[in-house]
Amino acid sequence: MIIVNTHEAKSRLSELIELVITGKEQVVICRNGKPLIDLVAHTEETDFPDPLKKRPHLAKVKILGDLTAPIDDEAWPKEFR
Repeated sequence: MIIVNTHEAKSRLSELIELVITGKEQVVICRNGKPLIDLVAHTEETDFPDPLKKRPHLAKVKILGDLTAPIDDEAWPKEFR
């Protein structure tokens, strides 16, 4: 495991990334001697999942109207005004 401070991490970032990607080292970046970040390789397991694969029922949802359009006070239910 390699432990580096933020300044050293900035200076050696390409090298540290290569070590992590190849699986040769784990890298911890510290600030003031305290662990701050673990440098982790992006894998399929950490890729952003397709939300519809795990929740196929969401594919049937249809959104009507413009969700970003402002609404007036009268459109809000009284308990939320």
